[in-house]
Amino acid sequence: MASSIHDLARHLNISIGTVSRALNGRADVNAETRQRVLDAARKLNYSPNQSGRNLRRGATQSIAFMLQPHPGDQQYGEPFFIPFLTGLQAKLAEHGIDLMVVMGGPGDYQHERLRRLVEARRADAVVLAWTRREDERIDYLTEVGFPFATLGRSQSGGRSYPSLDLDFEKAGSDAVDRLVARGHRRIAAVRPLLNLNFGYLFIAGYRKALKSHGIDFDPSMIAAGFINESGGYEVTPKLMQSKDVPTAIIFNNDAMALGGCRALVEMGLQPGKDIAVVVIVDTALCRYFSPRLTSFRPALEPLGQRLAEMLLESMPALAGPEGAKIIREVWPLELVVRDSD
Repeated sequence: MASSIHDLARHLNISIGTVSRALNGRADVNAETRQRVLDAARKLNYSPNQSGRNLRRGATQSIAFMLQPHPGDQQYGEPFFIPFLTGLQAKLAEHGIDLMVVMGGPGDYQHERLRRLVEARRADAVVLAWTRREDERIDYLTEVGFPFATLGRSQSGGRSYPSLDLDFEKAGSDAVDRLVARGHRRIAAVRPLLNLNFGYLFIAGYRKALKSHGIDFDPSMIAAGFINESGGYEVTPKLMQSKDVPTAIIFNNDAMALGGCRALVEMGLQPGKDIAVVVIVDTALCRYFSPRLTSFRPALEPLGQRLAEMLLESMPALAGPEGAKIIREVWPLELVVRDSD
């Protein structure tokens, strides 16, 4: 019996990636090798649970979305992910495919959960979010040849997989431009911890815009925290204790902005009056806060629909008449002017 894909690859004396690609019907494995892998998998009863059934059916008709919680009150990013997942599921449903959400535990970076899902073939493909600058999940999926797509970019994996990202760099730059046009020159920025790539892109745009306006970059104007209300609440007072106190703050996340605004109010500062606030990713939280927060809005449901299309286009069994292809896109965010800046 082969308890893992490693055992099966060792038995056949071929690479794990070749075994995985053969099991998943990838076009870059020749028919003889694919049949050899399938025969060995059946003979050795490779992977209990669903894998034997999946080998017979050839597919699970499901896609797994890996959702990573964060510490604190807003663990799962519901205002962002619910409309995104609605769009993702709607497009997959058109092809008779179900969406399942695989939750990580707080502080768990999902790698072991992801490995078990892949080796047991509980899904036909995976969608990853919260992409890191260097992301071991992407490296793993690329190595074993398992189909996947990412919401967000990474420096891992090259250009071998579909990705759809928001243009955080331009939003960061546009936010600075807007604030400078209103007389601000001491502009702080709050980004996420955890090596998340969109935080790097946001700061890259922020720094580029400062330079274009002749404003020197000041590291004391940058703070990093967890992506939740308490993260923004904790780091904002530290920014306001800087030698050159900021007159404006750009938050890279709606929940962080709510916590930051609470901290400002407790310090006797009114957002939108005593200090300008801009948020990069708009959700309903921004619309119903007081003051209403100026922010950059993504089209979340269409974003989910498009990523589903891109993933399906990359899978030979589901691609269109032109065959499988890798698509990578970056979408703009729309500025929504409200009261806070």
